[in-house]
Amino acid sequence: MSKQIVRKKILLYRKINFKLTSVKYSLLKEILKKFSFSKKKKIGAYYPINYEIECFEILKKLDKAGHRISLPVTKKTNEMDFFEWSFNDPLYVNKMGIPEPDQTKKVYPDILLVPLVAYDKYNFRLGYGGGYYDRYIQKISNIKKILTIGLAFSFQKMDKIPINDNDKKLNFILTER
Repeated sequence: MSKQIVRKKILLYRKINFKLTSVKYSLLKEILKKFSFSKKKKIGAYYPINYEIECFEILKKLDKAGHRISLPVTKKTNEMDFFEWSFNDPLYVNKMGIPEPDQTKKVYPDILLVPLVAYDKYNFRLGYGGGYYDRYIQKISNIKKILTIGLAFSFQKMDKIPINDNDKKLNFILTER
């Protein structure tokens, strides 16, 4: 099955079966503890759109624990960078309808929370097709070590995602279960 067909099927299924729920913070906390990320780290996150799993409850707890939160700002070149953001800061809606932070303080996250359309048992993800996260993971991996964690609903799991040389494997994928 092609990426386009998988993407279309999963997005429709996600829309129909969407419930406002999030990944349990305790699961993420275990991973952070395992990798000695209990100290203040830079967290790259996302603003949930298009029926993606909610991540704000986790972000609030991470913020309260002293971690620095950042959100992506996309560029015309299908690339993105992350900029520091807190819940008191305004967001600006970009041309694609996605809220983004002010581009004041660029951040290179230690941990990247990644949205996805589908994933497989090998921790490969299928996104919306723009390659933003794959390019960003490649770019930041050349700068520093980063922990990548996909957030998804359990029903988004497939046996195998069609992949190519540009697709990046995530370190972990957490679901609501």
